[in-house]
Amino acid sequence: MKYHELTSTDKKTSKRVGRGIAAGRGKTAGRGTKGQGARTGFKKKPGFEGGQNPLMQRLPKMRGFRSFAVKAENVYTDQLADLGTKVDNKVVAEAGLTSSEFVKVKLLHRGAVSKKVSVELQGISAKALDVLQEAGGTFTQTPRVKRQSTKKSTK
Repeated sequence: MKYHELTSTDKKTSKRVGRGIAAGRGKTAGRGTKGQGARTGFKKKPGFEGGQNPLMQRLPKMRGFRSFAVKAENVYTDQLADLGTKVDNKVVAEAGLTSSEFVKVKLLHRGAVSKKVSVELQGISAKALDVLQEAGGTFTQTPRVKRQSTKKSTK
């Protein structure tokens, strides 16, 4: 017989337990005597240590966790006067208030709004919305502008 000629059975036959002492797995049926594991319905979670704080929780964690959530860049109400009547991601980026037009932008309150402005950004604070509407402006929440994919299609 050669190695490549070996065959294996995928399914392992289960042992019938609790069929009397002579059957080899009788009486306690391989569960030991008493305790949490001997009870019906017991399912041990991965890492469970009987109520003791598990090893994975006791050990200090590695540094360097990075959240993949997109952080919003802030624009303030007193900066709107310099931007024109319609403000969106592109206008804000061209004015140098954000790093790019593809970032999430939130309007925050700091100072008054001097003219009627139509704002289309991803977020706004409650106070900034009040100040904007008092000046006769409007706010529309828009989704973040996505970058164009540079992947070449293979057809």
